[in-house]
Amino acid sequence: MTGQTRRIDRVITPMETTDGAGVRLRRSIATPTLDYLDPFLLLDHFGSDDPDEYIAGFPMHPHRGIETVTYMLDGVVRHRDTMGHAGEVGAGDIQWMSAGGGLQHEEMPQIRKGRLEGFQLWVNLPASLKMSKPQYQEVASGKIPEVEHDNARIRIVAGQVGGAMGAISDIAANPTYLDVTVPAKEKFEYPVPAGHAAFAYVFRGAVIVDGQRIEAPRLVVFQDGDSVALRADETGTRFLLVSGNPLNEPVARYGPFVMNTRGEIEQAISDLRRGCFEWRG
Repeated sequence: MTGQTRRIDRVITPMETTDGAGVRLRRSIATPTLDYLDPFLLLDHFGSDDPDEYIAGFPMHPHRGIETVTYMLDGVVRHRDTMGHAGEVGAGDIQWMSAGGGLQHEEMPQIRKGRLEGFQLWVNLPASLKMSKPQYQEVASGKIPEVEHDNARIRIVAGQVGGAMGAISDIAANPTYLDVTVPAKEKFEYPVPAGHAAFAYVFRGAVIVDGQRIEAPRLVVFQDGDSVALRADETGTRFLLVSGNPLNEPVARYGPFVMNTRGEIEQAISDLRRGCFEWRG
């Protein structure tokens, strides 16, 4: 599909919901409208100036078979897990966790002056890695590469822009994850490999794609092609541009467990109930 700009497949308005112990958020993937965009399983956008809408956080809970990427815009979230990892993720920071064969963790927002805002993306693990050893890392804001490209400023969470490599490079699906800011009325174009799933989550301002004006907050799912092209409206825009190679494997999911078969889900539930859930090696 050489030289083909991706057109809009669909535009999704995020679903307002609560998760964890009562955190209010907007969910764009893992909804009745869009259950799964292979290899992406979930996209949440949390953000509030009111601590009552987030302070209950996400107490200790299990995961198996996925990777999670948390990208903070403002505020602080404290992390702790059963593999012994602990730390704080602040404004502009990234937290990457591969749950692999199983761990439990908690993500607890901290009250600070100002706003708490960020994103969590779930990325599927291939069958060969679903029972692998869990891994975890944090990347401070100052270590995230930031480049200028085609009239835009890009923070590279994962992937590559020109010769600059993203802060996270160990995600099994090898996605591209960019935080893109485009000034008012400027155009932006970026190559995306044909065959890869691709979406833009517009969270500031508005974009023009295919002649259609799309205001934040909206998720734009693209058709196939080898590039994404858009223009910021008169207010400018900021969005996440995410793409990845589909796994094309069966998906069985139950809450925080994502495996390939129903039997593997039942095994995860059984392991949790019997107290032998965490990865043992």
